[in-house]
Amino acid sequence: MNKSIKSKKEVKRKEYNLIRCSNSPLLHEKIRSNVKSALQLLLKKYHVEDKYIGIYWPLKGEVDIRFIKETTNQKTALPSSSKNQGINYHHWSNNQLKLDSNRIPSPIGEKAIKPIDISILFVPALAIDQDGYRLGYGGGYFDRLRQKDMWISIPSFVVISNNCISKKPLPRDKWDLPFSGWISEKGLHQIEATK
Repeated sequence: MNKSIKSKKEVKRKEYNLIRCSNSPLLHEKIRSNVKSALQLLLKKYHVEDKYIGIYWPLKGEVDIRFIKETTNQKTALPSSSKNQGINYHHWSNNQLKLDSNRIPSPIGEKAIKPIDISILFVPALAIDQDGYRLGYGGGYFDRLRQKDMWISIPSFVVISNNCISKKPLPRDKWDLPFSGWISEKGLHQIEATK
């Protein structure tokens, strides 16, 4: 990794973590409401039937979208991370969750889901820029996952507050991949592919 980019990312992580942690519960509620609306629109757009929606277990400062499991008739999947194997998504059943290698609750005992069986991914972030490049925590889990097989073709959206959307490009490495857009308190923003 380019040391200059790594140090720039660290500076941005600290900056956006402070911003994100200052967000109010009211703001999170508005974002959750927009996730509900966006989900209906996205499910219609991508004509998905009997596929999973990939969500996440919220960490401090992240918007909690676990309601998707209870309020939709879609199957939901949670990721599990492993230092050696990266991220895998698993069916989120009613079985007890276990802590993964990053100490995040996960349905580790469930079989890993193939990308063809996932319709949409919702991912947390510290920040995202106008081109869809996400600033995560530095583990590279989502970028490595989305470089595999058919993962890049899954519509993937960051759930984030508007004050964490950078107007300037965020520092990025050659392996960083843009997301399909984001959902904030201002609604769904989709980025058109430029291929």
